[in-house]
Amino acid sequence: MAQYLVVVALLLVAASATAAALARDPVTQSTLLAMLGIALAVLFTVLQAPDVALSQLGVGTAVTPLLILLTVRKVRRGTGEDEGAKTDSSDGDTGGRRR
Repeated sequence: MAQYLVVVALLLVAASATAAALARDPVTQSTLLAMLGIALAVLFTVLQAPDVALSQLGVGTAVTPLLILLTVRKVRRGTGEDEGAKTDSSDGDTGGRRR
């Protein structure tokens, strides 16, 4: 029975890793990466490595996808602000420098 659980867990890992690799949107990739982390935690639990499973839950399921989402948000927000800053600086402002 344990062999079947390992096979099912491996199939979950393979399916979620493939889906994460094929996704184009970074937000979708981050969500799929979190699902991959859960699948890996299940696999590690089935393989009787609960310490590794807990580490995977903490880092692979929560921290890494959160950092990716925050980075994507910052990059997308920074792109819009840069365009606005370029148009605002054309009014002759020296940017705080004294002559």
